[in-house]
Amino acid sequence: MKVILVVGARPNFMKIAPIWRACKNRSDVFDPILVHTEQHYDDKMSQIFFNDLELPKPHYQLGVGSGSHAVQTAKVMMAFEPVVINEAADLVVVVGDVNSTIACAMVAKKLNVKVAHVEAGLRSRDLSMPEEINRLMTDAISDLLLTPSRDADENLRQEGVAEHRIHFVGNVMIDSLRLLEGKADQSSVLDLAGVEAGKYALVTLHRPSNVDDRETFMGILQALDYVQKQIPIVWPLHPRTAKMIDQLALRDKLMAMKHMKLIDPVGYLDALKLQKSAKLVLTDSGGLQEETTAFGVPCLTMRENTERPVTISEGTNTLVGVSSDRIIQVAKEVLDGHYKAGRIPEGWDGQAAERMADVFVD
Repeated sequence: MKVILVVGARPNFMKIAPIWRACKNRSDVFDPILVHTEQHYDDKMSQIFFNDLELPKPHYQLGVGSGSHAVQTAKVMMAFEPVVINEAADLVVVVGDVNSTIACAMVAKKLNVKVAHVEAGLRSRDLSMPEEINRLMTDAISDLLLTPSRDADENLRQEGVAEHRIHFVGNVMIDSLRLLEGKADQSSVLDLAGVEAGKYALVTLHRPSNVDDRETFMGILQALDYVQKQIPIVWPLHPRTAKMIDQLALRDKLMAMKHMKLIDPVGYLDALKLQKSAKLVLTDSGGLQEETTAFGVPCLTMRENTERPVTISEGTNTLVGVSSDRIIQVAKEVLDGHYKAGRIPEGWDGQAAERMADVFVD
């Protein structure tokens, strides 16, 4: 069974890696082909993740690069179509909610090739998010909807999806986390950042809704200014965020924060170490909401909604929005020792990829 596994952007790599291993471990059944669209293409956002996750060099690198949503999606489709045709694929596996996800799903479906969507059924109910549109469209056309949580199953049912297409498999990102957690423990990133375990906060920020609007970004920075006066902050700067800091003339404000430690983007192992050792994580990322829950670390999600509500109902995540007052209030509570412990949700057992492989051959 020839299976094309698609990665496009940083959030995809840690989800595809376990599926690659599960397929390779069943070489009598699967012939996996790894395709990197290179939606994220530089070393800091891409190659270091391949190295950390022990992924091989992709069979195909499509060289798509950056661009508007329309341009990027179109370029992925044009580059991916000949790959599917040349490989005579039996199944195309797409993960998450980036532009490469919907682009490759559409190509495969129009060529009458079966599509599996990993992380199906997640919903933020916010159509101003490009990712939400990608989720909805990919789920609408995929044959196998591989869900990470029971609420995702219910979302699909409410949308009228036939039961035979829905397969609860659990959270495949936790497969990578548990496999490489011990290796991540050996990372020296805390020394490089100049912080001690349990004595710093971690920040990640990249969503256009947060960093493209100066007023919103200023409010978040105001909250971070309060936090860094209580505890040092480590902030790996996403390239997009770094660009917007300069465009919006916010660099001086940031530089005035004496306990703010800005560092370059980090690889997967360093990212795990930074999360696991933090007293508090403030983020607008989807993946970090899940990883902090797995580690039992308090997470403040600086968004108005989340497609991962299980991290709130069962995990350590709190949705705080982008109001500086609200962020400060909850951060203060956490730093004072008042936060929910959370628990590990169903299906976060490191075996999600094996369950997916079972679904592929059914």
